[in-house]
Amino acid sequence: MTLAVVGIDFPNEDKARSNRRFELLASAAGDPVSLRPEPRNRHDPHAIAVFSARDVQVGYLSAERAPLIGARMRRGEEVRAIYQGIKGSVAYIRVRFGGGEPTLPVVVASSPTPVQDDFHPDPEEPDWGA
Repeated sequence: MTLAVVGIDFPNEDKARSNRRFELLASAAGDPVSLRPEPRNRHDPHAIAVFSARDVQVGYLSAERAPLIGARMRRGEEVRAIYQGIKGSVAYIRVRFGGGEPTLPVVVASSPTPVQDDFHPDPEEPDWGA
């Protein structure tokens, strides 16, 4: 499943005030990312932070999807995620539940843009809660 990562243009609150967009631009499609629930987040108790393979926060899952993803994580479902790409002010990751590695979507050979610059949405599912 493809999920949006928002807040990529906000600075991190670490000592170095690391740059989320720069970290995403330094990442390659397929790089692993980690998801970390933040139940004590003052803005949203359902917030799930997204971290790059170098352990730099790159943003948050969108507020529409975070409650569902968080619920699945709390149930103990195994979750793995990879970086898919960036487009405008949103980054995208691919997530897989229940074991196995997520895969990047197949790009049609006639597409002029590479995977990293393209977004391939999944069809809506009734249990996604959106």
